[in-house]
Amino acid sequence: MRLSEVLNNKILICSIIAWASAQLLKFIIHSIENRRFEWKRLFGDGGMPSCHSAFVSALATSTALSYGFDSFQFALAAAFALVVMHDAMSVRFESGKQAHAINEILEVLKSASPLHNLSKLDRLEVLKEFLGHTPLQVMNGSLLGIVIALCYM
Repeated sequence: MRLSEVLNNKILICSIIAWASAQLLKFIIHSIENRRFEWKRLFGDGGMPSCHSAFVSALATSTALSYGFDSFQFALAAAFALVVMHDAMSVRFESGKQAHAINEILEVLKSASPLHNLSKLDRLEVLKEFLGHTPLQVMNGSLLGIVIALCYM
C-alpha cells in the first residue's frame, strides 16, 4: 500500500472532508454560543453537528454514488453508519450525562469536606462530559455528510 493510493481514494477523502467540516462548524457554533474560543472543541467529541455522523454519512453516500445502492459496498457502509449514529445517540450520549452527574457529585463532596485537600477526591480527574449527541446533532451531521458527498463526488 502506498500513500498515493490512499490519497487518491475519493471516498475516504470525501469522508475526511465531511469530518473536518463538521469539526470546524462545531467549533464556530460553540464559540458563538459561549462568546469565547475553546480550542479543545476544535478536536473534541460531542456538540453540533456530529462529526461521526458527518463522516459515516459521507462514507455511505459516496459509496452509493460510486458502487450503486444495490452493492455490497454500500450495504456495509450504510450498516456501519447506522451503528455509529445509534451509538452516538445512545451509549455515548448517556455516558456524557453520567459523567456530568458524577462531576457534580464530586464537587459537592469536595466543598462539603473540611479536609478535602487531604482526601482522595482531589486526586480524581474531572470526567469528560462531551461524548455523545442528541438526535438533532446526529441528523445535522448526517445531512452535512450527505451534502458534502453529493458535492464532492
